[in-house]
Amino acid sequence: MIREARDPIGNMVRLHRRYGDVFSLRFPGFDPLVFVAEPSLVKQLFTGDPKVLHAGEANATVLEPPLGPNSVLILDEGAHLRRRRLLLPRFHGEAIRRYGEVIREATLRQMETWRVGEPFRLRPHTEAITLEVILRAVFGIEEEARLARARELVGRFARVSHPIILFPMLRGRFGRFGPWARFVAVKRELDAWIAEEVAARRADPRAEERDDVLSLLLQARHEDGSPLGDDELRDELVTVIGAGHETTATALAWAIERLVRNPRVLEKLRASLAAGEDDYLDATIKETLRSRPVISGVARKLTEPLEIGGYELPAGTIVDVAITALHHREDLYPDPFAFRPERFLADDAPDGYSWVPFGGGVRRCIGASFAQYEMRIVLSEIVTRCELEATDPRPEPLRARNITLAPGRGAQVVLTRRRASPAPAPSPAGAPAR
Repeated sequence: MIREARDPIGNMVRLHRRYGDVFSLRFPGFDPLVFVAEPSLVKQLFTGDPKVLHAGEANATVLEPPLGPNSVLILDEGAHLRRRRLLLPRFHGEAIRRYGEVIREATLRQMETWRVGEPFRLRPHTEAITLEVILRAVFGIEEEARLARARELVGRFARVSHPIILFPMLRGRFGRFGPWARFVAVKRELDAWIAEEVAARRADPRAEERDDVLSLLLQARHEDGSPLGDDELRDELVTVIGAGHETTATALAWAIERLVRNPRVLEKLRASLAAGEDDYLDATIKETLRSRPVISGVARKLTEPLEIGGYELPAGTIVDVAITALHHREDLYPDPFAFRPERFLADDAPDGYSWVPFGGGVRRCIGASFAQYEMRIVLSEIVTRCELEATDPRPEPLRARNITLAPGRGAQVVLTRRRASPAPAPSPAGAPAR
């Protein structure tokens, strides 16, 4: 546990190299986990029978207290697929284009607060950008006062959720002054705010004309024609807010942390953007998510015995894809600890089961396209408008922050100079550049 906390990537790489593609590990407060770190085994988990491989049940151990039992991340089988089909269109294809200017404006506002020559932690700024964007996408909030209240509540909820997620043994203990009591109190406050927003939208005569996630959920119906209940609405809204901003904020912070410590890559990226190209930008994002995956693993709980990698595992076993180990296999990624976006421009670029920062199969992250589109815009603006340097040449350590692996010093940088050249406008993956 201590080694994992100090060096999450290095520890998993060492375990994989010592024990092979299938190995087991125990964490305090959890049942033993079986890890896999080989593409064919990853494919087996991602494409296997969802009735046998329960992702929701595996997630519930960690995520149910903050997200609730009705979250798309907690549901399994038919219930999960129905909810996924409902949410996916809002975070894919044409739907994400409309947020391009919202992302750009939020980025520029944050950049205006950076002072030349003064060190600062970048991650709070990327978090502010992604939170504003997701609040607008989920709730359609435009008024600054409502946005400010939402930011404060979501921020507090994230802070009190941290120990509850990482240390299940704290749940329900230490009385009214302990971490569980603080979590329950803030959760009650957040839930009350969400209920207010839901009530206001239900009373809006133009609600059916809106296209934010809240309006979509209010229009949704179960197979029997009944609407989603208040608890279902609450759990899904909290899920989309939490999963939709903190992970992307962390990935953006890591991208800058990697770039300022790799000047060759930074200059090549800046030159490619100046030329109106975005292939190298996409490769930089992919290499960031490979070398610093925001989520360390994605799990499945077996409802029946299953043979994996030559081992017969009993029902009830939780099998986890060790993303950090998979992404640092030397046979897949030569010199795996080097930061080289060129890996993803080569003819033999990694396939879908050796690069899995968003999971895979029917459980692949719903917001993957949205996250990558957002990263393209934010990185383009920062790289072309600012010259940043690391305050410490040493790479930042990884630290657990809720379910993410974040830069241990908050991606600390210093702005040395502002640049006048604007960034070209990136398009969603697969769409023509504008």
